[in-house]
Amino acid sequence: MRPDAPLPSGHALVTGHSVYTCVMGSRAFGLATETSDTDRRGVYVAPTPLFWGFTKPPTHVEGPGEERFSWELERFCELALRGNPNILECLHSPLVEHADATGLELLGLRDAFLSQRVRQSFAGYAVAQRKKLEADLRTHGAPRWKHATHLLRLLISCRDLLRTGRLVIEVGEERDRLLAVRRGELSWAEAEEWLGRLWEENETAGAVSRLPAEPDVRRVEDFLVRVRRGSAGVSSPPRPLP
Repeated sequence: MRPDAPLPSGHALVTGHSVYTCVMGSRAFGLATETSDTDRRGVYVAPTPLFWGFTKPPTHVEGPGEERFSWELERFCELALRGNPNILECLHSPLVEHADATGLELLGLRDAFLSQRVRQSFAGYAVAQRKKLEADLRTHGAPRWKHATHLLRLLISCRDLLRTGRLVIEVGEERDRLLAVRRGELSWAEAEEWLGRLWEENETAGAVSRLPAEPDVRRVEDFLVRVRRGSAGVSSPPRPLP
């Protein structure tokens, strides 16, 4: 691709250059019902020459189609290294729809992204969600039960990640109780007690977690550089150690 060629649309990048696509949301979590949407998430690799001009390719694209969102590989890796919950969960979806050779290598790097940073990133997301629930309580007298369910599921997932070093997003045996929360069958007091217990369990698990202090940035960067060089048609010799 010539560097002065017209920049492809975001949708063209997704349809023509996706390396990984999965289903997320309630279907991946094991919480789907008959009315659940099918949320798709993906990763595309913008051709390297597109970065050589002043106008850069988009870091993310919404669509094509409803309930679909994709990230350019570099942005995806950057967010994953920060411990972003939504990004990390994409790498652990049980419903993978497409993964080419680059996508499979990305999946093979899942452990490189995991670190103690998840304690702060997951907790920050949880605090923000809790504030929204409390605002709903003040305004409407009740929380949005779907959001409460998502917060509970996230805390369960993070707790188990800190305990085991493995991120599992399927809710398993917690399915029935979480669906009861989503249907509003538990009182807010019961849901709040569960949230408080999960928060304490996260704190305890985090204090003794064997996750590394930092993600393996070098390993991820080596992968990204090889992908960029391959897209540019340049061979990738080993990078010298600093």
